[in-house]
Amino acid sequence: MFGLPLGIVVETLVAILLATTIGYCVILNQRLKRLHADRSELRQMVADLVQATGLANSAIKELKSTAQEAETVLASRLNEAETFGIQLASHVSAGQQIMERLARITSAARAQPLDDRLEAEPSKTQSALQQLSMRPRIRGNAA
Repeated sequence: MFGLPLGIVVETLVAILLATTIGYCVILNQRLKRLHADRSELRQMVADLVQATGLANSAIKELKSTAQEAETVLASRLNEAETFGIQLASHVSAGQQIMERLARITSAARAQPLDDRLEAEPSKTQSALQQLSMRPRIRGNAA
């Protein structure tokens, strides 16, 4: 070919290919080292993720049990409030009936003249004096 023996050209090409192969091997070796280093970091990351998942699961279980307890307490309080509401309604109804009776009594008392009421009902003082005078005497004192 260009005055060079064919053996030298082939050996030069083999040397260039060998140098390229060695360079590529060096690059691959560096990448493998980084991959191994990343592998240990990846293992640590996976372990941390597993631990975080376990903590999250236990937190979810706690939240569920707390929600169930809160639901139970709320249900009992709602039942109690409903019972109190029913009792309050019955008390209000009874109070209204009493107020209606009092209104009828007062309207009837207002309709009756004052003199008739005084004659019909003796005063409290008069009836107390009558009761004291009717009691038998003990040891000479009025009972």
